[in-house]
Amino acid sequence: MIIMGVGISFSTLQDTTKTQNKMSRKIWESPKKGKIVIFILAFMVLLFIGIGLIGYFSANNNRFKDLSIGITILGVGIIGFLKSAIEMFENHRKDKNTTANII
Repeated sequence: MIIMGVGISFSTLQDTTKTQNKMSRKIWESPKKGKIVIFILAFMVLLFIGIGLIGYFSANNNRFKDLSIGITILGVGIIGFLKSAIEMFENHRKDKNTTANII
């Protein structure tokens, strides 16, 4: 879990001005779909960090505490992914990125 969290946090290093595939382009160009994905990611962050912290402070077994630490770090890693998703949404929105806005 810890390695997954660190790996996901490296997604912030990607170039947010480019999309990787057609599906991500469809999501980030649509204001409605983009907001839904950002909401889901924010919910996942709260869920993972919340479950991780509750599990850490209520667990009696060291294995469960280790698992809870991993879940918490996974939530922190998704925060970095959420930051990249917000930047992708701002860069690719069709309703905000028109040629009239470019001077």
